[in-house]
Amino acid sequence: MRGIEYRGLTRVEGPVVITARSRKVGFNEVVAVYDRAERRRLGRVVDMSEDWTAVQIFGNTTGLSGDDGRVEFLEKPMELRVGPGLLGRVFNGLGEPIDGYGNIFSSACLDVNGLPINPYARTYPRDFIQTGVSAIDGMNTLIRGQKLPIFSGNGLSHNRLAAQIVRQAKIRSGNESFVTIFCAMGIKYDMARFFLDDFERSGVLANVVVFLSLADAPSLERLVAPKCALTAAEYLAYEKNMHVLVVMTDMTNYCEALREVSSIRGEVPSRKGYPGYLYSDLASLYERAGKITGSTGSITQIPILTMPNDDISHPIPDLSGYITEGQIVLDRELAQRGVYPPVAGLPSLSRLMKDGIGSGMTREDHKDIASQLFAAYSKVKQIRNLASIIGEEELAPSDKRYLKFGERFEQDFLAQGETEDRSIERTLDIGWQILTELPREELLRIKDELLEKYFDPLLQQPGPAQQLQPV
Repeated sequence: MRGIEYRGLTRVEGPVVITARSRKVGFNEVVAVYDRAERRRLGRVVDMSEDWTAVQIFGNTTGLSGDDGRVEFLEKPMELRVGPGLLGRVFNGLGEPIDGYGNIFSSACLDVNGLPINPYARTYPRDFIQTGVSAIDGMNTLIRGQKLPIFSGNGLSHNRLAAQIVRQAKIRSGNESFVTIFCAMGIKYDMARFFLDDFERSGVLANVVVFLSLADAPSLERLVAPKCALTAAEYLAYEKNMHVLVVMTDMTNYCEALREVSSIRGEVPSRKGYPGYLYSDLASLYERAGKITGSTGSITQIPILTMPNDDISHPIPDLSGYITEGQIVLDRELAQRGVYPPVAGLPSLSRLMKDGIGSGMTREDHKDIASQLFAAYSKVKQIRNLASIIGEEELAPSDKRYLKFGERFEQDFLAQGETEDRSIERTLDIGWQILTELPREELLRIKDELLEKYFDPLLQQPGPAQQLQPV
């Protein structure tokens, strides 16, 4: 069935085509635009008035002219073809295959804009997801159904960390289907190649769906890419009952594209030039994660964003922090000292961590040891500030022990190999071994029975108590 067609374009302004308005047109509907040679370009309705419609083209407008162009209103939103064949495939930001294998064999298509989830239908996230990264599993635990963003800076190792999480993330029970949706927006070709090669080399590509919108793609494609990725995630989670982890990088590129489209539409800018609806737009993506009553599947999100000038108060991380349940912050100072992953101990947190750890989920000592490590590292920061003023040699012996603890915490607990997949038991054991740098009476956040079970045996081992056991 063909839609309504109009011949002639009112004007062409950059990537935007202005044409007569169809009576049935709506925002975000798909439009086909043809030039003199009948070459077909798809676009999306971004603005309208009583007499005209503004269509932004997915691509360039070279060759389009007012007299010879024609517009076909398809009277439908943008859709993504979904089916079991999604896994292992690579698509562009519009959901078109770019791996050379053609379209998937399915007649099912879903609206990429999704449908609002009834808040009453949501169930509270509680199940632990093991990423194999101690800084996340031990201190900022990821829970199934959670939205936990990574705040990074330009040049930091967020892409390496994203690839490591995709390779290693798993459900502890091991008998449930767990897949990953990876969506990259505005990245360079060499970085896209890094991700694809890494997934292929590690053998995880068969359980990954990849959406790539490269840096030279139209800005509008960056706005559609996460919607396509989340639509694929909803299909796999709620129709195929899989547990889906969605990793999206870089949300800053998404917001920059949103600002560009807003400027083209002539909208009044808000903070830093971003549109006033930036919060609600980000929420429309982040809130597509969660667990729903009646479905055994779930969607967990790890959005990654680079903070301009490392400013955590910038509108993008600021608004993301309001919508999501915590954040993992990468620290430039740790990165300069060679720590990977450079996860900042104090600004990072997971607000749902307390509900997904403990006996029966991770281990009985998880909550106490995480709290003690956080408290001790906070004191390390204070002592380092003091040492920068009076000098380390003037510190009390107890303060020097805390400095030793801080060094081991960063080098043995936070730092790990890029291919090192630590179990949660291994992570907690390392935490106990590091705490032997401190006197027992300083461990006020750990119950006595846990100290007797895990801490005291370490002190009784032959040789230096602080010596880490081999993996």
